[in-house]
Amino acid sequence: MSERTSPLSGILLGLAAYGFFSTHDIAIKLLGSRYAVVQIVFFGVILSFPLVIFMLLRDNEARTLKPVHPWWSAIRTLSAVLTGAGAFYAFSVLPLAQVYAIIFAAPLIITVLSIPILGESVGPHRWGAVLVGLAGVLVVLRPGNVDLGPGHFGALTAAACSALSSVIVRKIGREERSAVLLLYPMMANFTVMGILLPFVYQPIPLGDLGLWAMMAGLAFLAGLTLIEAYRRTEAVLVAPMQYSQILWAALYGWLVFGETIDGGTGLGAGIIIASGLYIVFREGRGRSENAPVLRTRSRPETGTTPRIGRMLSAEERAVPMRYLKSGH
Repeated sequence: MSERTSPLSGILLGLAAYGFFSTHDIAIKLLGSRYAVVQIVFFGVILSFPLVIFMLLRDNEARTLKPVHPWWSAIRTLSAVLTGAGAFYAFSVLPLAQVYAIIFAAPLIITVLSIPILGESVGPHRWGAVLVGLAGVLVVLRPGNVDLGPGHFGALTAAACSALSSVIVRKIGREERSAVLLLYPMMANFTVMGILLPFVYQPIPLGDLGLWAMMAGLAFLAGLTLIEAYRRTEAVLVAPMQYSQILWAALYGWLVFGETIDGGTGLGAGIIIASGLYIVFREGRGRSENAPVLRTRSRPETGTTPRIGRMLSAEERAVPMRYLKSGH
């Protein structure tokens, strides 16, 4: 395991990782203007399999791929497939900043879902943060003032389903083999999208294939960078770096797509981010037994690339919370 270094190095690596992820999303949006989500997801999975092979080579567990918790695994797999379809479609049709603002509601939903699934006790402070954050979602969506379409529904689906997937991982992750958690969502996407692909398939010129390759490469690079960030410093400092994606959305949206962030999206995003940060820091101070938000180290799980948390050893995944509870 990497030695703990200056927290700044972990923070900068976290910022870099989410910059790579945001560039990955640019490729999705560019492809979404020409191809159906089914085709984007299908070829995204295919080009991500080398990363899966890399991860499976590190798995020395002599067990089968039969899940210990088949029903929870099935629900998680379905959630990941819906997250990928919803997020990819939303990126295709909505401004980048608006998609990020809605998906940023996932930590709020994780907090709520942790009550029935993990038996988490949520006090008035975190409940207040959830309610304020959900108000921020309403500010972004502005029902009655904005024509809500399938793209908004896709982003909300991605936020809700990714939250459900994350909470389930917290529930079963210690007992399930890493290979099960890695392969099932990707194989489900490969199967479902493969069945649907003949109905929407469009021939792919070489240049567009390069965009798919860029997606896979950036996801791989971002994952490795984020892993190193979590190895270098505690989770409570790295986790908030995900919100830097709103800045990348503003930059890329303006440079590549001529998008601007309207006042409602900016205000709503600010409210949602503030609420998410409050929950992260409350969990970091030991106000949560399970710390479901703080220990969600991946971006929303889309079933196209593996969760980076599975690339950390059990010891490395435990270090941030031990580090925090020791009073450092």
